[in-house]
Amino acid sequence: MKIAVIKYNAGNIRSVAFALERLNMNFEITDDPEKIGSADKVIFPGVGEASTTMKYLKEKKLNQLIVSLKQPVLGICLGMQLMCKFSEENSTACLGIFDEEVKKFKPDNNHKVPHMGWNSLQLNSNWLNNTLQDQFVYFVHSYYVPVNSLTSATTNYINPFSAAMKKNNFYAVQFHPEKSADAGKMVLESFLKIS
Repeated sequence: MKIAVIKYNAGNIRSVAFALERLNMNFEITDDPEKIGSADKVIFPGVGEASTTMKYLKEKKLNQLIVSLKQPVLGICLGMQLMCKFSEENSTACLGIFDEEVKKFKPDNNHKVPHMGWNSLQLNSNWLNNTLQDQFVYFVHSYYVPVNSLTSATTNYINPFSAAMKKNNFYAVQFHPEKSADAGKMVLESFLKIS
């Protein structure tokens, strides 16, 4: 199986690479449209800011490529948010795979923003392993996707939000599976088993 990890100005590509190495997976970090298009699975990771990242994707024409992909694609963190149609982060038009708007958390007396640390998953999915119900995974984010008809798992922080989503061949997680110990490994394995 060939896995392409999309290379762009994102902050967590190396940690995703290390996670795939631990799973003994054959992968390449690339921005080559041909290599991405011919891969069996594509991972779209991301730590960063929405508007500068979308600008970079457009410059490289990766925005057009990503939405046209037919194989399973996994968006991680900012990757998931960029798969939505719009982000409140600098009023950014995104890829539009998910017809959802990314919102900014509003801090309250009990919760700081960003949401940073371990939180549990409530599943509503057939692609995530059932044993992930109530498991803790690692989050770092100030923006979130509201719960919607495409939500595969939810987490509650200030309000319930989409921890995972799915539409057709596009899968996405708000948390960092590459930093989420055994639960994260299980998420990556669930995705890699999809045919």
